[in-house]
Amino acid sequence: MSQIMKRICCFFLCAISFINRSDAQAVFYDTDVIQEIRIYFNEPNWDHLLDSLYVEGDENRLLANLEINGESFDSVGIRYKGFSSVSVDRNKNPFNIKLDYVNNQNYDGVDKIKLSNVIQDPSFLREVLSYEIARKYMPASLANYAEVFINDIYWGLYTNVESVNKDFVEKHFNSRDNSFFKCNPESLDFDGENANLGNSPGADSTLYFDLYDKRSEYGWSDLYGFIELLNEAPEDVASLLNIDRALWMHAFNYSLINFDSYVGYAQNYYLYQDDNDQFNPILWDLNMSFASYRFTDASEFFDGFTIGQAKTMDPLMHYNSVSVYPRPLMRNLFNNDTYRRMYIAHLRTIMEENFVNNEYKTRGLALQNLIDNAVQADTNKFYTYQDFIDNLNVTTSDLIDYPGLTDLMDERKVFLQTYPGYQGAPEISNLNYFPGANNEPDISIVATVTNATNVILKYRYASGDLFQTLEMLDDGNNSDTAPNDGIYGVNLSDFTNYVEYYIYAENEDAGRFSPERAAYEFHQIEVPLESFTVRINEVMASNDNTIADEFGEYDDWIELYNTTNATISLQGFILSDTTNQWVLPDISIAPNEYILIWMDDDTEQGDLHASFKLSASGETLRLMDPSNSYLIDEVGFANQTTDIAYARIPNGDGPFQENFSTPGWNNEQMVAVNEIENEWSFELFPNPVNNHLNIRLTESGNFNISISDVNGKMLASFEIKNRITSNLDLSSFSPGIYIVQINNGQNVVSKKIIVQK
Repeated sequence: MSQIMKRICCFFLCAISFINRSDAQAVFYDTDVIQEIRIYFNEPNWDHLLDSLYVEGDENRLLANLEINGESFDSVGIRYKGFSSVSVDRNKNPFNIKLDYVNNQNYDGVDKIKLSNVIQDPSFLREVLSYEIARKYMPASLANYAEVFINDIYWGLYTNVESVNKDFVEKHFNSRDNSFFKCNPESLDFDGENANLGNSPGADSTLYFDLYDKRSEYGWSDLYGFIELLNEAPEDVASLLNIDRALWMHAFNYSLINFDSYVGYAQNYYLYQDDNDQFNPILWDLNMSFASYRFTDASEFFDGFTIGQAKTMDPLMHYNSVSVYPRPLMRNLFNNDTYRRMYIAHLRTIMEENFVNNEYKTRGLALQNLIDNAVQADTNKFYTYQDFIDNLNVTTSDLIDYPGLTDLMDERKVFLQTYPGYQGAPEISNLNYFPGANNEPDISIVATVTNATNVILKYRYASGDLFQTLEMLDDGNNSDTAPNDGIYGVNLSDFTNYVEYYIYAENEDAGRFSPERAAYEFHQIEVPLESFTVRINEVMASNDNTIADEFGEYDDWIELYNTTNATISLQGFILSDTTNQWVLPDISIAPNEYILIWMDDDTEQGDLHASFKLSASGETLRLMDPSNSYLIDEVGFANQTTDIAYARIPNGDGPFQENFSTPGWNNEQMVAVNEIENEWSFELFPNPVNNHLNIRLTESGNFNISISDVNGKMLASFEIKNRITSNLDLSSFSPGIYIVQINNGQNVVSKKIIVQK
């Protein structure tokens, strides 16, 4: 498949079933609002039935009716969730509620609700506060509280945590169907490796089935490929791992002593492979953070650690000590000096932004005040009301000791502030950018950096793309003022109108990022885009059967073309006609490539669907900059012919004329309508072809298509009925020359194609 078609297909896939529900979900998961959830079971022995499903390991659910903040839902499916938090001897068990179990229904875009019973946490704060901290640095679930009633009896205060599911990954990664795993073994082995990403099970991916729960249609080969690279060639693992995201997860777990995670028994996290082929770890199940769980496989604490030991836990334990069971996602990253310094820099950021400044105390008190009455009224809670009041600050003793949050973290922050690499980091300031000398390169980025031996710029021209790396130098030749003056510079020669970037600087002891939350946060530069850098290149205002969108609908469309050699961001640009306008979302066009915008007045179908339609009787379209102050491009057209495009010939800069459509392709690959001979014919493109061959006929009708090798052996045959376009999948064909014949029942026309891989 060509790069152009890959780009178009990528946008199609990202758009499928995409509805931005993040704002609505944020209301349901608003941390400062307690939700009210009422469950109505028909069966008087509902608890026994749920117990039985859990004991039998049955994934079936019990039907119930539900009310969420007064809104009713019929026939939802309910089962228990979790492992150690469930017991048939408890009243207050955690719930997994599926709203669309029978009916297609959701609450503000949420179709699955996960309610935790707040066991192992007398403070009622650990889970909600931990997720709030984590969301500053990485994709992590929204979380708040819910008062749960069963058959109108108050059952208790629960934590309400957003599911890590396909909606979650679509929100954070703009895709939903890539390889996706929950990293929890079917049966937790307290004396084994579990979901540690080690490769000891062997090279057969089926040997990993019991250790990881696949949440996508495919992915086992992807997961094993990543595991093999992580263990056998960790120096190359950046091609399949978002290393920065992994370092943030480790920094979070060690800062907050969240050891019921990858650290302890290698569980309670997810992996999602984004469109860049990188796996991204995602935190899960934070109810035992702040040292409520005190087991790890490092040799000193194999039998568990005390609260005192938690306060001084070595954040590089899996580098400085022995891992009883392999932890390659830590040890193999920490073996890299730069990754190790980056990790400590992330840990410093978490501590400084939440604990050194005592922000966590302020939030803890606010949440405690919010839920005070609900906790006091909860007769099914596992600890006393006084325990709830006390555990923010002091240890509560039950089956184990649960450290007070402030008692733990006030001493832990003092310990970490003296940890090697925490102090002595470079300082980064005075970031600036300006055009390069003689307008070459296009833009230069400079910063003042002190106490550094190495400074790098990480940049990308489109959200979601991989960050690229350039070294920043203080040599007087990279738009910095003079050699060795502490000003570091770098030149970007292919910049157009938008760039996202961050800076990392290090010395032999420590590292620092700017911004501190990089790469989850980053700096941005936006400059005006010159006119005619993006062209409205092709228009079809009457589409009956030329090309369908990802929903199978033959909507009108326009094609935008990037005429430059650099990626262009279209976020905020305005497409308008006489009476309508549509603000383009966060999309971009790669150099010399194309994007199709469906003009269907159906923005809920995805980012590439505009908020208005075209008029086949004619109108004027304009593409304006985000300020709506200057024109990027425009086209006016009169009455349009069905299934005939209105396109620029020559491609990109010529005048418009009627043309057989070439969506996603150079318009000159198809001759104009008025140049077609009276005798029927067809066009094949691209040629040479990799995987998919497009066929364009000069008239519609019924045609038989055959493909033969040069020896005349027929390899495939197809049929076209009442269409003028078709797309043939040639991915199974070997490289070589082939003959395509089309028979309309009276005549046969043949053309050669070249298949290349």
